[in-house]
Amino acid sequence: MTKSGSNAMWGGRFAAGPDAIMEAINASISFDKRLFAEDIEGSRAHAAMLAATGILSDSDAEAIREGLLTVLSEIETGDFPFSAALEDIHMNVESRLKEIIGEPAGRLHTARSRNDQVATDFKLWTRGQIDAAMEGLRALIGALLDQAEAGAGWVMPGFTHLQTAQPVTWGHHMMAYVEMFGRDLSRFRDARARMNESPLGAAALAGTSFPIDRHMTAEALGFDRPAANSLDAVSDRDFALEFLSAASICAVHLSRFAEELVIWASAQFRFVVLSDRFSTGSSIMPQKKNPDAAELIRAKIGRILGAQVALFTVMKGLPLAYSKDMQEDKEQVFDAADTLLLSLAAMTGMVSDMTANRPALEAAAASGFSTATDLADWLVREAGLPFREAHHVTGTLVAMAEAKGCDLPELTLAEMQSVHDAVTEDVFGVLGVQNSVASRTSYGGTAPDQVRAQVARWKEVMG
Repeated sequence: MTKSGSNAMWGGRFAAGPDAIMEAINASISFDKRLFAEDIEGSRAHAAMLAATGILSDSDAEAIREGLLTVLSEIETGDFPFSAALEDIHMNVESRLKEIIGEPAGRLHTARSRNDQVATDFKLWTRGQIDAAMEGLRALIGALLDQAEAGAGWVMPGFTHLQTAQPVTWGHHMMAYVEMFGRDLSRFRDARARMNESPLGAAALAGTSFPIDRHMTAEALGFDRPAANSLDAVSDRDFALEFLSAASICAVHLSRFAEELVIWASAQFRFVVLSDRFSTGSSIMPQKKNPDAAELIRAKIGRILGAQVALFTVMKGLPLAYSKDMQEDKEQVFDAADTLLLSLAAMTGMVSDMTANRPALEAAAASGFSTATDLADWLVREAGLPFREAHHVTGTLVAMAEAKGCDLPELTLAEMQSVHDAVTEDVFGVLGVQNSVASRTSYGGTAPDQVRAQVARWKEVMG
């Protein structure tokens, strides 16, 4: 503070500094300090460009470069004194830089604003989280491919409405999630390509009169190009919204899979055994093995989708360009990114460690009249019945088997012929679950050879 009481950051426009309440609501350093590496990276690129364009002397640029490396080291080692009075990460870094190198630090902010600075920092950070999410998805897809390849021919029940529908293979079920997470991977990849434009140099909102080289800073920071409109550059948070949107869809897929693992690990299903590493016991019931990791992943969608709704709500009515509302853009994105990456890692661990209970899967696949559709198809294909009549005949046979307390393959030929005389001995060749899955040879079907072909395709795609 100066003698007149004006705020040093804001200059003489304000006669007094903010009181404690204003300082508390205005400061963002408690969370945006997480952007320290990106802030320093952006400042180093900006200083190098200022020197290359003659706006800053080489000696000042070198002092800034060395000073910023010192600040980076202090933060990384935990020796940096963050101050709420300095509001945000940008001013904390700049203030410490001035303590280290003196007057040259004041020249670093030439031709930029905190508006383009924070947009650059946040975009760099989000881009890094997209890269981490893609890496996590690749690991999860790899674990699913291993499961699919090992169980390409293991039969299990396929469900609709959580009721037994038709037999499928374990590998086919695993590959369904490969497709889901593959789409998530492509969404993150698309979002990354779309967001990869540099806001740096847009300044407060209108650009700058200094002869800066925005292409130079864009290239130094790994962007494809500078953003083409300075108003849009400082007010754009589409990249964060798109990250949260992709993360929310991915979290839905994780939650769906987690739900299945919870069901499959139950004593009633016994389809899978989850490892002790991703399960817990009960404090009172010694027989319990709880799928807690799966249950927690199932719940994480609430936080991630909540973050998406929160940021959409912040951004929905903001006029151009920057408004202080946009300070509320980070905490939920930080939390969503942490939650997504942890969930991906936990799911990858569970998938890698889980063991399918093949006898239980096969027994369940053969129950619940799962080959009824195969019977109807056989009546159409071999006996020449219209499908609607075949459907009716099959339904009558299912009711007969249900009344007898047996499954379709356990009915006698005479019993079947009492419903329709077109049934022959050959029908028993399609009523076994192995024959059923082997017959589903259409592209994308559950036949083991189709599953293996899809595994091979994905392995090639993943490199």
